[in-house]
Parts: sequence; structure tokens; C-alpha cells
Amino acid sequence: MALAPPVPAPVSVPLPLLRHFTPNWYATVMGTAIVANAGAALDIPGTRPLLTAVWALSAVLLIAVVIARLLHWRHHRDRARAHLLDPTIAPFYGCAAMATLAVGAGTLPLGAPLMGAATAVPVAVLLLVLGTVVAVGTASVIPWLMVVNRRIEPGSASPVWLLPVVPPMVAAASWPPLIPELPAGQWPTAVLLASAAMFGLSLLATLAVLPLVIARLLRHGPLPLALTPALFLVLGPLGQSTTAADAMAYASRSVFPALQPSTVSAFATGYGVVAMGLAVLWLTLAGAATVRAMRRGLPFTLGWWAFTFPVGTCVTGAAALGERTELTALTLLAGGLYVLLVTAWAVAAGRTVRGLFNAELLAAPRPAPRAPSPGTARTR
Repeated sequence: MALAPPVPAPVSVPLPLLRHFTPNWYATVMGTAIVANAGAALDIPGTRPLLTAVWALSAVLLIAVVIARLLHWRHHRDRARAHLLDPTIAPFYGCAAMATLAVGAGTLPLGAPLMGAATAVPVAVLLLVLGTVVAVGTASVIPWLMVVNRRIEPGSASPVWLLPVVPPMVAAASWPPLIPELPAGQWPTAVLLASAAMFGLSLLATLAVLPLVIARLLRHGPLPLALTPALFLVLGPLGQSTTAADAMAYASRSVFPALQPSTVSAFATGYGVVAMGLAVLWLTLAGAATVRAMRRGLPFTLGWWAFTFPVGTCVTGAAALGERTELTALTLLAGGLYVLLVTAWAVAAGRTVRGLFNAELLAAPRPAPRAPSPGTARTR
């Protein structure tokens, strides 16, 4: 009598919950950190202890997400490589840079009460250095990988494409406030010029991507429901560049005292007014698209964190512009946007915690909706 073949033992997968842990999770760090940083920019009396607690939460989240991502690369290298070559996921590697930079930007003003100024300065420098290296890397590598590894279909342009190219702008806004803490000599000049270079790099890249996104919307209609929150990502480079222009203008007074302060201030003010005007217009359009999507059953995903960080950059931009111009309307705009930011953060955080505990956000992703072909009629 023939013996039955042995039944193969089931394959044990280490840390199965991390199998589909994507770089999208860095958005939770970004959204939390910007709540603290934007609140500090508004400088509302009596809020510093609470903002420090929120910043500390963002630092803990950063450590947790970094550890989880390292374990993901260690135990699920095949999925990690697939994510890096997937044009729908790879752009989210830019979130790793922005999360690190956002926590680093809040270390000195908000972390110093916890760790002391003597410790906060080197920690801030370390985080900004790491974030800047990753920022330049994502802005260079991710677009290249998208070009050489996948054929991008017509009509597939998405605001997500901005994620790899915005991090240098976040670095440009984060470094100038740290210049007074740097050693005397050439360091302040080098940091300010490097910030200006990253400002230009990110701005030009954004100007290259944004027309593709607008053309896709005009030609093929609204984004799929689950992608609708990504429209808010366009606010990121607008608000962050306004913040960066103001920070560099302020730092240039001490680094380049020969410059006329009025000229530098005029550039920062003029650019900020134009960028924030466009941000308000885009916020209106993105808000209308979001209301439309919610009426059609907008599902919760980690993409809802796009409602936080980009809006937060507009808070810091409007607050800086309001302080520079002493215009009350801009200060009120910053305050109103901050209320929107805190509300969006509370909703996204609550839904994320629930999705984390029931493991829905750690499950295998559903197939992404296909972009419409050039001849497809748009949905009315």
C-alpha cells in the first residue's frame, strides 16, 4: 500500500502584520508634527505645553514608523522592493523625508522644554541633516525610478507625484531658523545658500508636475473617490514655499547684512501673497471635490492624512505673511486654517487608530482603480 505524500508544513512569515506596511505611514508623523509646528507659529498664549506634548507624540510616532519600516525591509524585502518600483506607492517615500524634517523643525522651539536647549540643538541638526539627505534623494531617485521602471499611462497624473519633490522645500523652510545656533564662519552662509538652492529645486519641480495634474483633471474629470484627498497635496508646496521665503528673508539679515532689508522683505512678501492667493483658490476647489466625494461614499484610507500637513504649511505661511505685513486678515486666515487643521487631524487620527486596532489598515491593499483612457467619457 502506497504511503501518502507528507503534507508540507505551512510557511511561517515573520511579522505578518508588517507585510503591507507602506511608507504612507510617515504621513501620520507629518500630520501630527505640523499641528505642533503650526500652533507654535501662531504663538497662542497658554498653548505651549500642549503643543510640546503634540510634538513629543510626533517624535514617538517617527521612531515607531522608522522601526516598523526597517523591520519591513528586513523581513518582507520582496514587498519593499515592489513598493519602491510601484509608481503609486514609491512617491510616498518623500513622506519619510518630510516627517523627519517636520519633527526636526519643532525640536528647538518645542522640544527644548523637554530635553534642554543644549540637547535640542544637536538633535534638531541631526534630524534636519537626515531629512535633507533623504529629501534630495527622493527628489532625484523616485522620479527616475518611475520613468525607467514603469510606463505611465495617459491620464494617470496624480497630485501624489508631488510628494518626492516637495521635501527639499520643507528643508528650505526648516534650516534658516536654526542658523543662529550654528558656529560662526561659513556655516550660516552655506546653510542659507543651500536652503535657497533647495527652494529653487523644489519650486521648479512643482511647476513641472502641477500642469500635468491640472491637465489630467480637465481632460479626464475628477479623481477616483479614494484619491480625492490627494488634491490637498497641492497646498503643500504653496504654503511651504511661503514659509521658506519668509524664513530665508529673515535669516539673510544676519548672514548678508549688506543686503537691503526692504528688497529682501519685498521678495518674501510679494511671493507669499501670490502663493497664498493660489493656495486659497486651490483649497476651495479641493474642498468642493472632497464634499462631492463624501456624498458618494469617500472611503477612509491613510490618504486622509493629506488633509493635515498641506493645510498646516498654509497655516505657517499665512502666519509668517501676516506677521511681516501686520495685516489682520492674514492672521485670521492662519487661525481659521489652524482650526481646519486640528479638526482634520482629530478625524484622521481617530480613524487611523481604529483601523490599526482592527488591522484593516495593515491588510493587503485592494486593486487600485484604473485611470480612464484618453477616449473615456468623464463621470458626471
